[in-house]
Amino acid sequence: MFTGIVRGKFPIASIKDEPGLRRFEVILPSVLMEGIALGASVAVDGVCLTVARIGADRIGFDAMEETLRKTTIGELKPNDVVNIERSARMGDEIGGHVVSGHISTTAQIVAIDDHENNRAVTFKGDPEWMKFIFSKGFIALDGASLTVVDADKIKGTFQVWFIPETLQLTRFGEKGVGDRVNVEIDSTTQTIVETIETYLKTQKL
Repeated sequence: MFTGIVRGKFPIASIKDEPGLRRFEVILPSVLMEGIALGASVAVDGVCLTVARIGADRIGFDAMEETLRKTTIGELKPNDVVNIERSARMGDEIGGHVVSGHISTTAQIVAIDDHENNRAVTFKGDPEWMKFIFSKGFIALDGASLTVVDADKIKGTFQVWFIPETLQLTRFGEKGVGDRVNVEIDSTTQTIVETIETYLKTQKL
């Protein structure tokens, strides 16, 4: 489990692609290396991955074909930076919302509007998943817990505003129009919507 509070953005040290598999390493500061163990769960751009290798200043992951197909992990290049969050521990403050690291879909940035001390970013969502995205609702983008400012079901877009702190700590300060992000829908919202849909279908029978 994660909280959606990204600890920072860190560089990809190496990538090795094999049939149906991508092996890559991320360089981390000592504070995030502390206590890391093989088999631990780490959110990389919001994707829950298992630590497969540990070095002096880096950890390695293996991303299987399904992960590469459904997320942006397959688009990464050496020296790119990724958002990192270690898994939550008992007693940790949940400053964002509960995040599983299981990506629902991806969304593409279609507009960026910079204002004084903040940035508004508009995303084009997958129509299949837009029914779960609501104004003022929770969403996790590249692992960051965020609040949807506006959701337009007709256009299939949603907008999120970023404060300077978030832009500095995450990849969103470097993202541009056309870039994709990993999307994890809030599980509570998804459950409520699907429950209501199921109930309404039974009423029509």
